[in-house]
Amino acid sequence: MSISLLLLQGKVYGEANDKEKIYKKRMALYKEMESVTFIPWYYYAAIDQYERNVRSVRRDIPKKQNGVISIYFKPEMWSGPNNPNQGDSNPYTIGLFGGMGLDGNGDGSADSNNDRDALYTMATTLSHFGTDRDHLKIALWEYYQRAKTVEIILGYARIYHHYGRLQIEGNAFPVPVRSNHSYRSTFGDKRSFGGRRMHEGTDIFAAHGVPVRATCYGIIELKGWNRLGGWRIGIRDLNNNYHYYAHLGGFAKNIAIGQIVEPGTVIGFVGNTGYGPPGTAGKFPPHLHYGTYKDNGYMEWAYDPYYQLSFWERQERQALKKNR
Repeated sequence: MSISLLLLQGKVYGEANDKEKIYKKRMALYKEMESVTFIPWYYYAAIDQYERNVRSVRRDIPKKQNGVISIYFKPEMWSGPNNPNQGDSNPYTIGLFGGMGLDGNGDGSADSNNDRDALYTMATTLSHFGTDRDHLKIALWEYYQRAKTVEIILGYARIYHHYGRLQIEGNAFPVPVRSNHSYRSTFGDKRSFGGRRMHEGTDIFAAHGVPVRATCYGIIELKGWNRLGGWRIGIRDLNNNYHYYAHLGGFAKNIAIGQIVEPGTVIGFVGNTGYGPPGTAGKFPPHLHYGTYKDNGYMEWAYDPYYQLSFWERQERQALKKNR
């Protein structure tokens, strides 16, 4: 075995080991807050994951330099809107000016960059409303003031509760890699039906009835008919990505809104529905329209899924070859 291969294997192992340590630290903090507030750990995990995703795509939120918790409080929220010291870490003066910041680790300082302080402050804010799902839903609305954010966080909580762990990763190509299919990057191409618009995805051409699979762990947010997309399904993953599957010939049995899915779960079948009222089909060759959208806490925007698709397909083919 070459030295370069040994070094590469060591690097991969080291990264995996570091990741596992981070997950353990996060879980320990979530469980600690659960013991203090009686709010289940998976709600803290869901809020933290949502904020981590938002931080990764927003320029107005500073990147977390240290620690494992990504919950962010604006300076005026943490220190108080009228506090002349927007970097205040004194719990007494923060409280005096109506700030949210609290000392969660007992060191006498309320530091918004400290994991325990930030998580304890969020935990205290939530616990003012109650500990069950309905009251936590109200608490999340009061804090974020955005219905989509509340929906996403509650969905994440369901996923974490379902699996009982934080490390939930993996992807699959949306059609079986051994099927006869083809695709290329068509993101941004012009479309005219329904008005001039941009093509927000990649078309994967395949025969009628070829299974369409979930590409990720996530929750089905949408299922039904759309004038442009025909029969379609939308799935939200744990990275604030919305995966859109359109022009389906039909849905798999027992697939329903709110269902948790995994990479490879069959959700429907390739078809050519759409461009008209419910039931319209045959206006174009059978294919799967696959689109991806990113949520940043304010809005969603489409991005080109082609490169992810080609990576997932290559990864799956390599795994099949390896397992022969």
